[in-house]
Amino acid sequence: MLRGDDGLKTVGTAAILPFDVSPIVIGTRGTTDGQAFEVVGRVRWGWTDGAWNEWLLTLADGSTRWLGEAMGTFMLLADAPLPALRDFADGGAIAPGLRVTVDGQDFVATDVKTATCIGAEGQLPFAAPAHWTITSVDFRNPDGASLSVQRDDRGTSAYCGRYVDLIDLAPTGLRRFDDWAMPKGLQ
Repeated sequence: MLRGDDGLKTVGTAAILPFDVSPIVIGTRGTTDGQAFEVVGRVRWGWTDGAWNEWLLTLADGSTRWLGEAMGTFMLLADAPLPALRDFADGGAIAPGLRVTVDGQDFVATDVKTATCIGAEGQLPFAAPAHWTITSVDFRNPDGASLSVQRDDRGTSAYCGRYVDLIDLAPTGLRRFDDWAMPKGLQ
């Protein structure tokens, strides 16, 4: 279902999200950059070698951030200006090693893959139908900054931020697992 100015409408079907081992759930709360946040939505992406989550955070000031989570690594990202990647936006390829600059920061492409939406839940600013496919490119810089550029049939978008340790977000309401001791400092 998609909520808009004209009410709710059906936009397609989504797969039921398979179980994963993320400690984050809808409703997890924490702080970033001096502001409280709450996790309100998630998109789970799959590709040939695995899967990752993109969690939507709503901050106290009404803005949003994305928390990317893959194999225990977290990236905190916000909308960013699209780097000068005209060929990519027009359907061309990007190879690892490509260098770009966004807001005065230099980045190097480290990961390029095609991913498919496995499922979605919660509140999202867009429809996330099952089998939605994107090309995703992750960029890094030596100072811990991160950049994610994604292209699909709707267009190309960029998200810039930084790598974070989960504990630095002071999360509460994390998922608990049987036979797993919550790391010290996490709730």
